[in-house]
Amino acid sequence: MPALPATDHLRTWVEINLGALVRNLAFVRKRIGPGVGILAVVKANAYGHGVANVVKALAHDTEVFGVANITEAAEVGAAGTGRAVMLLSPCLPAERETAVRCGYIVTVSTAAEVLCYLRHGSLSVNFKIDTGMGRAGCGPEMALEELRLILEMDGVSLHSISTHLPSADEDDIFTCEQLHAFETLLADWRRLLCGTKFHVLNSAGILTFPSHSLDLVRPGLILYGVSPLPEYSTEIEPVLTWKSRVILLRDLPTGASVSYGRSFIAKNPIRTALVAVGYADGFPRQVSGRGACVLVRGVRCPLLGRVTMDQIVVDVSRVPDAALGDEATLIGSDGSAKIDISELAHQADTIPWEILTGIGRRVEHFQT
Repeated sequence: MPALPATDHLRTWVEINLGALVRNLAFVRKRIGPGVGILAVVKANAYGHGVANVVKALAHDTEVFGVANITEAAEVGAAGTGRAVMLLSPCLPAERETAVRCGYIVTVSTAAEVLCYLRHGSLSVNFKIDTGMGRAGCGPEMALEELRLILEMDGVSLHSISTHLPSADEDDIFTCEQLHAFETLLADWRRLLCGTKFHVLNSAGILTFPSHSLDLVRPGLILYGVSPLPEYSTEIEPVLTWKSRVILLRDLPTGASVSYGRSFIAKNPIRTALVAVGYADGFPRQVSGRGACVLVRGVRCPLLGRVTMDQIVVDVSRVPDAALGDEATLIGSDGSAKIDISELAHQADTIPWEILTGIGRRVEHFQT
């Protein structure tokens, strides 16, 4: 990720503030205290932020990097931090040999899975228990028996035991029940598993239940400056700003229609700007007609009509000095005005994770 150059030739780009990323990591450290390891989640190209520079910026206080698959694991390894890499999702059968050969920590749900990996050599595993996510993991009632089978196998190093919280940002009662169930198992197993790490807290869990940090925590979204709980938003800094440019200005008369389906009809004469971003770049089509804005010269300019593949139309009637080539901020600040990613996600009826990871490959990334 190069440093930000003159952007006059760019149609749409993101700016990544690595200083903010490091400060967000420091917030996590303060939240969990000393002595707890950090497993930084950098899957999906570090949530769309560019994995190589992100892992280098986080490595000073990160014990393990978490990814979804072996392709992502290789990208983390290529950054040269020397930190361990955990595959948070199950491998395809064809991926197991590579995972073992490269020394990745693999996440498993059963002893049978471990045997499949052992065909390719010794390995390190994260044994996952399903306490309510209903995705990967072993049921608690079978966990002890599966664990005993794993511990009897030669060539297996039990790196950690984990579970995942599906509702730490919205259901405290269920989450407390999960934590109690997991920590009951933990109390029975600690004596048998010297050196094995236990981890449960994701970003929402770090914010709501920091006293349950155990040996490792798994921050993801909060590292990138987006809080899953609005009350913590001011304690972290957005890392990503997304911008585009005005490529055409027009004056439209009363009654003029805008974009496919003519879903917007001008009730008065308006000044419009064509902005060089669309759903092919990851700007969500679902925000059409739902009050979305962009910032031009520090002014909120409403989106008109439907988002198209390569362009959007916005109302710049309140920006009389708008000019060709002006920056249009899609996510971020311009002067005192701001468009938060949570605002855009709400208008698209989705979540910030999807907006960040959906930013397309036409969008260039630069470090600020």
